[in-house]
Amino acid sequence: MRRSNYDKFPSTRTDGMAIVGWEKIVSTLSEQWADEPVWAIDLYCGTYEEDFLAAFAQTGRRIIDTRQLMRPEEEIRQLTERFITDDVLFGYMSNIRLEEYFEIDNGQLIIDNDKPCIIIGTGAAYIADKLSIINCPLSIVPVAYGDMARWEILQRFRRHEVKALGIDNSQEEPSRQYKRGYFNDWNIVDRYKDELIQAHRIQYWIDSNNRQEPKMISDQQFRQGMERTARKPFRVVPFFDPAPWGGQWMKEVCDLPREEQNYGWCFDCVPEENSLYLNLDGVLVEFPSQDVVLTHSRELLGEQVWARFGKSFPIRFDFLDTMGGGNLSLQVHPTNEFAQREFGLPYTQDESYYLLDAGEDAVVYLGLKEDIDKHEMIEDLRAAQRGEISFPAEKYVNKFPAKKHDHYLIPAGTIHCSGHDSMVLEISSTPSIFTFKLWDWNRLGLDGKPRPINVERGRHVIQWNRTTEWVNQNIRNHFEVLSRADGIMEERTGLHPNEFIETRRHTFTKTVEHNTGGGVNVLNLVDGDEAVVESPEGKFEPFTVHYAETFIIPACIGRYTITPVGGEECKTVKAYVRK
Repeated sequence: MRRSNYDKFPSTRTDGMAIVGWEKIVSTLSEQWADEPVWAIDLYCGTYEEDFLAAFAQTGRRIIDTRQLMRPEEEIRQLTERFITDDVLFGYMSNIRLEEYFEIDNGQLIIDNDKPCIIIGTGAAYIADKLSIINCPLSIVPVAYGDMARWEILQRFRRHEVKALGIDNSQEEPSRQYKRGYFNDWNIVDRYKDELIQAHRIQYWIDSNNRQEPKMISDQQFRQGMERTARKPFRVVPFFDPAPWGGQWMKEVCDLPREEQNYGWCFDCVPEENSLYLNLDGVLVEFPSQDVVLTHSRELLGEQVWARFGKSFPIRFDFLDTMGGGNLSLQVHPTNEFAQREFGLPYTQDESYYLLDAGEDAVVYLGLKEDIDKHEMIEDLRAAQRGEISFPAEKYVNKFPAKKHDHYLIPAGTIHCSGHDSMVLEISSTPSIFTFKLWDWNRLGLDGKPRPINVERGRHVIQWNRTTEWVNQNIRNHFEVLSRADGIMEERTGLHPNEFIETRRHTFTKTVEHNTGGGVNVLNLVDGDEAVVESPEGKFEPFTVHYAETFIIPACIGRYTITPVGGEECKTVKAYVRK
């Protein structure tokens, strides 16, 4: 197990200074907007709204809380019911728009011109456009936007500290809060935020991820940071989380706090979930990494990928650590047809397991054994779900020995599971929660409760023809050498033809030339201590990557090279969208 110089705080340098602390934020806006009768402080879901309300109350202006202008909570629950459903995990992707949440007479909000006001909350800019102030002509209202990283929102869900859009669900189970965010709230607010960005409505951006130290930058600084990010190699800010099956590998290799019992997850490159740091003279200001997808989707993704996926980053890299831990759940992902019909998804969660590391007895469960009785298997899964038996996984599912640098392809519908003592780099399409757990090895979740099992959904998507022979011929370690030269070897490693992601592995002791080919590339340094990414045309400063780090090469870069530091042998795995 090698120790890495893994960077947990990657950032993009941005010009100027950040404004730090509520007192300075409020005084800056009070000075800049002194003559404006109305301000809008718009908020992403998951902010501590009470902090914003209290901070701006110090101005002496009238405060209008957007929550007080929304429809009654019962009406909002009825509005969203068909998308939230009564399922504990899954809903349907919402097409509701933010304006449907509000109840404004005659399409306008009329207030007296007794004193200036500040509209605060989600939809503040929208409300500002509906204002009519008696005896006061109204110009375009200035807007500051309080943005949030989704990972921090999840922590606040777990502590029951924040409300959903238009309702107070703070005391519900965190999984249900997350479900409402994933299927409804975040879709609504991301679309709305994108509209504000494209219309250049926002003058300032506020980062309140750190409650004790909020920060604010101008829209010019924000846009400069996003543009610089989208025109160079970059990494998103990784986050780590324990799991019932979690291991010890990341704790050592990525130098994480030793007092934690385990770490099972690392979201190392999931822009919809991760965040970005902008570095302003040493001060790190945090924004959702989805913001760079919203602001620079074509430069980042490339024209063809953008045309296919829109403002959605389609490739996901994450870590699954079972070194010294347990098996992942035995699981299956929905097929495209099922995902579209049941959840409103444009595409499903195809994936693969690349073994960054493996113990001597590491295994991967993949595909079904020949000539099994599928009805008997489903009945055994149901009995196991009821607690009557332990599911005999090895009776039905292939169990293959696994070693470092193996690559197992897992198109949707393939039953699979990484065993203990493995360190998996999971390369997949972006949908991140659509796993149907079939069997969880008689264990409880970290909350002491059984994790949800989905045998009934799973039985509809399991591809029963993916048995041992099919697995060996199609998805188990299908390496194809494409080129070999002095010090450089390129191999095709997948993914399966059913999947839209292509992967390449390079093994090299000298400089390797790459080209984005007009589409975004995502890579991980899967072997070697350090390598340097450079542009032959000088488009960006040399970018250093370390062992196990995932990094993004925007499509607009075109040609780039990767050189091992010190001439040691390195390996990278690169993923991109097939044309």
